[in-house]
Amino acid sequence: MIVAASDHAGLPLKRAVLGHLASKGIDAEDLGTFDESSVDYPDFAHRLAARVAAGDGAVGILICGTGIGMSMAANRHRGVRAALCHDAYTAEMARRHNDANVLCMGARVLGPGVAEQIVDVFLSTPFEGGRHARRVGKIELEEAR
Repeated sequence: MIVAASDHAGLPLKRAVLGHLASKGIDAEDLGTFDESSVDYPDFAHRLAARVAAGDGAVGILICGTGIGMSMAANRHRGVRAALCHDAYTAEMARRHNDANVLCMGARVLGPGVAEQIVDVFLSTPFEGGRHARRVGKIELEEAR
């Protein structure tokens, strides 16, 4: 299950990405926003991150102006590993080494072609595990630590 969300700045790129996924026969649930009225990006980041954190295997795609705010908000949720990616290499490494489960992108930073390539790499790259699994396990901090 793929879930996607954006703020008003990310809406055009989100539409392009969802169209790209649909053209490949990949279903994605759009969690909003649905028009260009000004909205607050944390509302949509938290909505999507809660779905991913629920543990049903959902993978998320978040898009705002730069991707920075979305990644900061999403990473507040336990079990969410949101990665801000700017190219195919960062998308590959986010999955391969960090087991990222939310892809964040900036609509004011990327064009649709690059964003679609990033999405394809992110969704097709497996987590390597091994020594990386130990490191990923250390991302979640215990309150008493």
